[in-house]
Amino acid sequence: MTITAIIKPAYVENHHLEFLDDLRESGVTNMFGAQPYLMEEYTELSNADATAILKYWMNTFSQRHNHGA
Repeated sequence: MTITAIIKPAYVENHHLEFLDDLRESGVTNMFGAQPYLMEEYTELSNADATAILKYWMNTFSQRHNHGA
């Protein structure tokens, strides 16, 4: 089994991840549809950056929240 390290892009900041955590808790949207919310909150983000931030958030959620530990 190969384990792939998840590399955090330089532009991913903790406040992006916290925003997505809060959005998830609110239940406003399915997180697969969270990118527009992220771009509305952080207008400086490009479409590609918002997609990468959301992907990083999804891929690291359980690690950051210690689920299953």
